[in-house]
Amino acid sequence: MQRLFSTFPNSWPGLGLLILRFATGLSLAAIAHVAGDLAGTASLLARCVVVGVAVLIWIGLWTPLAAVAGTAIQIIVIIFGHRFDLSLLVYAVVGSSLALLGPGAWSFDARLFGRKRIM
Repeated sequence: MQRLFSTFPNSWPGLGLLILRFATGLSLAAIAHVAGDLAGTASLLARCVVVGVAVLIWIGLWTPLAAVAGTAIQIIVIIFGHRFDLSLLVYAVVGSSLALLGPGAWSFDARLFGRKRIM
């Protein structure tokens, strides 16, 4: 599992990753209303998926996979929603950078998969 994460930086870099995770999750939560254009059950399912991915990013659980899913969601909104907005493209780039950087020390991933000290 260590190959999925590069490092778990703490201090100022960890705070920067926490802010990046918060911004990425917030951008996903903001586009959850786009799923309202679908009909009935598909709309509810799409909203639940988008909000679920945002929550995973916020808490830092399976961050690289959730960030890739968030990037894919934003690109799907750009392509199929016929809404080319530069901010959506920027949010997709931020999500992909989060997937490459990892979750940081202040996340569930760091607790579950971080380096362990054996005494």
